[in-house]
Amino acid sequence: MAYPTRLCFPECCVFDKSTILTWMMLMPILGGIFILLIPNPQARIARTVAMAFCVATFLLSLLAARLFDWSMVGEYGKSIQFAQDYIWIRSLNVHYFVGVDGLSMPFVLLTTFISVLACWASYGINKSVKGYFALLLFLLAGMIGVFVSLDLLLFYIFFEVSLFPMYFLIGIWGGPRKEYAAIKFFLYTLLGSIGILIVILGLWHHTHGVGGRVATFDLIQLATDPALSGLFRSGGAAVGFASLAFWLLFIGFAVKIPSVPLHTWLPDAHVEAPTPISMILAAVLLKMGGYGLLRISYPLFPQQAAENWWWVALIGVFSIIYGALVAMAQKDFKRLVAYSSVSHMGFVVLGIAVMTPAGTAGAMFQMLAHGISSAMMFFIVGIIYDRAHHREIPRLGGLWSQMPAYTGWAVVGFFASMGLPGLCGFIGEIMVLMGTFGAADANSHLMLMTGGAALRPLLWFGVLTAASIILTAAYLLWTLQRVYMGAPKPEYHHFPGLSGSEKWILVTLGVTAIVMGVLPMLVLDPIRPAIESVLRLVGT
Repeated sequence: MAYPTRLCFPECCVFDKSTILTWMMLMPILGGIFILLIPNPQARIARTVAMAFCVATFLLSLLAARLFDWSMVGEYGKSIQFAQDYIWIRSLNVHYFVGVDGLSMPFVLLTTFISVLACWASYGINKSVKGYFALLLFLLAGMIGVFVSLDLLLFYIFFEVSLFPMYFLIGIWGGPRKEYAAIKFFLYTLLGSIGILIVILGLWHHTHGVGGRVATFDLIQLATDPALSGLFRSGGAAVGFASLAFWLLFIGFAVKIPSVPLHTWLPDAHVEAPTPISMILAAVLLKMGGYGLLRISYPLFPQQAAENWWWVALIGVFSIIYGALVAMAQKDFKRLVAYSSVSHMGFVVLGIAVMTPAGTAGAMFQMLAHGISSAMMFFIVGIIYDRAHHREIPRLGGLWSQMPAYTGWAVVGFFASMGLPGLCGFIGEIMVLMGTFGAADANSHLMLMTGGAALRPLLWFGVLTAASIILTAAYLLWTLQRVYMGAPKPEYHHFPGLSGSEKWILVTLGVTAIVMGVLPMLVLDPIRPAIESVLRLVGT
């Protein structure tokens, strides 16, 4: 299979258009190494170096987005751009194969954008500053690697590598129960990754020798080569493996999303993590799960995805409702926001499960929008914690009169998370709902596949999901009332207003949430060709 650019190893580090993704990963790695090599640096120097490399990586991603041909259409895999492919482990036919299309480029931009804001928000870190910012840069490189990898084993390596910096960032710089939260986060995600590794080994076994070729981990070839993709539809042992593989992959990615009941690591990790790390965890790491479903699970095993749509959709709906109900019961502000992420990411699972253009595009938009609104919400909580040194909602109140500018931007964050029309949270949720009800159309893929039997569950899923929006509004408005309204409390009179960095981080996230809500076509139009190519592949 031919790709736009295939390079040999000696050329991989020459800076030009085709190597921009490699440099995007190398930049933060070089920055982290540079920070570690500085002998006894002052905290200010480490922060400045880290910010410089984060900004440089973000600028590279903007350059890539500028050079990217968003109008390129075609079958799945034909629109891969900035591709590099060369043999890495010859004996296993593992390639260093990276590239982006309309499915991955938005997540690269989200990753670099949030990393700049998280680095800026980390200027208050005073403990082991050198190690903190080096790990932050290594984490950035790993996250980018996940979204640009097109070789399954390479994807798995980056998927795992991104765990280690996050583990230490929570376990060293976190709250009182940081070790427990870090270990729980690591074990849950490692457990899910084991399932992905089993699938990799199974694919090696079943594709080796097909057509006289060695086994391949090329994600595009596995999804589009008729000789390979046909293995998992024609009957026999390969189909049995495909059914198991689909669920192993789903579990591996559902842990990251996270979906109920694999979500319990998330509240503990968020509560104990420093505010900037919570921003990255919610905005980027959770999106690796949804991206994995769209990039790997559904393209590689479309028949199994169609056969198991009901269970996947049920998990999505249950996560939406359960997350909202548990969030309503929380007294810890940060834990409430963590459970709201479980609820919001349930929309992503439901939108992907119904396999309609509106549903899948809505799931994609929801991931990007949640990346903005969740980062903003966790930063809002962090501002309060830095001043009050607690997050207990019943002890707060009256902050509107104490910190009016902060409260004004907090209202934007709350309403964006609630899904108020005109803000980023509305578009994804309404599109998932439209996609769910649209899947009940007689000509939809699910209705044709099930002979009309999907009609009743689809309608129930749609009704329950629509009703959950009331729960979301209830717990967010109730929290807004308890934290910000009412008479000012004397113990909070000493709270200072927003610092310059706090103000501009809030403004940046708030304006982005407004722009995405008012001009959603800025996101939807570029991703539409990639979404349609995935759906054509799944529908075959």
